[in-house]
Parts: sequence; structure tokens; C-alpha cells
Amino acid sequence: MSRLARACLLPVLLAPAGALGAERSLTVTATAYNSLPGQTHGDPRVAAWGDVLVPGLRSVAVSPDLLKLGLRRGVRVRIDGLRGEFVVLDKMPARWQRRIDLYMGTDETAALAWGRRKVTIRFDPDRVQALPRPVSASARR
Repeated sequence: MSRLARACLLPVLLAPAGALGAERSLTVTATAYNSLPGQTHGDPRVAAWGDVLVPGLRSVAVSPDLLKLGLRRGVRVRIDGLRGEFVVLDKMPARWQRRIDLYMGTDETAALAWGRRKVTIRFDPDRVQALPRPVSASARR
């Protein structure tokens, strides 16, 4: 093995177990939300980390316990039964556990039709979407 090959392989060999992009799956309760004034505090278009939500954006909010399991800002999530990927861009209140909230823009009818469902989500905590810098707290006022 060449010196270059060993140098490239060394970080992989020294990586902690599970750090090599192991996909995780969880069964969670999924509800839906909108960017409407009655459904949030403050500006309904600005998520908890300061990301601006716009209709058509495929994003989810996650309960605090899921943050601890690796579902942090920017992680891509697949939801069994739905096409494509969603990106974690928002946080839910502390009272919720093992729960995600699908962002449905301003389509309240679609959010109500979704209701509450048990779903399996799949994600790799190391697979993070490159995101623009969030809106600062002072700019949100």
C-alpha cells in the first residue's frame, strides 16, 4: 500500500464506531404545521434556528429528544411512504417527544389532512445539507 493510500485510509481506521455514515431509523409520530401566525410565536416564516421557511420547502421540525439522537439542523431525513428528502430546519417545544412536524407552507388543508401518523424516518447524522446562514435574532424583529 502506498504512503498516500495509507494517509487517506488512516482517518477512516481511526474513526469511532458508527461515525462512518451509518443510517439510523426511528419510528416517530408525524404531524404537520404551517407558517401561519396562529401556529407559531413571532414571525411565522422564521424557524427556531433563524432559517426562513417558504412554501414548497421540504423541511421538518423535530422534538428536543431527537436533537440528542443526531437530528440537528441541516440533517437530511427520508420518511417511509413519502418521496424525496426533508431537511431539519426547526425545533418543536420541549413538551413533545419522538415527534416530527412536516412543514406544509401555508396549505392548512393539507396539514389537517395529514393529521397525526406513525412513520419510520431514516437519516444519517453526518449527512448534513449545506445551508445559508440563518437570519439573526436582531433581524427578525
